[in-house]
Amino acid sequence: MTKLYFRMKYLLAVLTAALLLMIPLESYADSGSVHLKISKVGFIVGVGGGTGTLSFKGKHYRLNVGGVSAGTIGVAGAELVGTASNLHSPEDIVGTYSAASAGIAVAGGVKGATLQNSKGVILTLRGRQVGFEASLSLSGMTIDLQ
Repeated sequence: MTKLYFRMKYLLAVLTAALLLMIPLESYADSGSVHLKISKVGFIVGVGGGTGTLSFKGKHYRLNVGGVSAGTIGVAGAELVGTASNLHSPEDIVGTYSAASAGIAVAGGVKGATLQNSKGVILTLRGRQVGFEASLSLSGMTIDLQ
């Protein structure tokens, strides 16, 4: 009976190890906070950009924002704060962002957006738009580290 017991115990250990090897190891992502200042001038086609900061794992990274898409007529700016989720490293925030879900809405000067880049980083932003312009669209925005 002792031999059978050790063989069963060995078989159980081998099966457990095999099952553990089949489980995919996930790389857990973190979140950071984002603060962006964006300005734009436009007449049919606009030019815009700005600066910002990513706070991630106790460090602060300066950001350049560009490619704020075309609007109509006017001058506008926005100060936006929010979160950047699905970050594995600060470099993951770099990229071109497009609307990810319900997206961009302006009501009474308050702006909110959910944007995603090709690395899966999701920016959830909110803030105020100031100035005169019918639209300050964030879709197509690019972010680079300084």
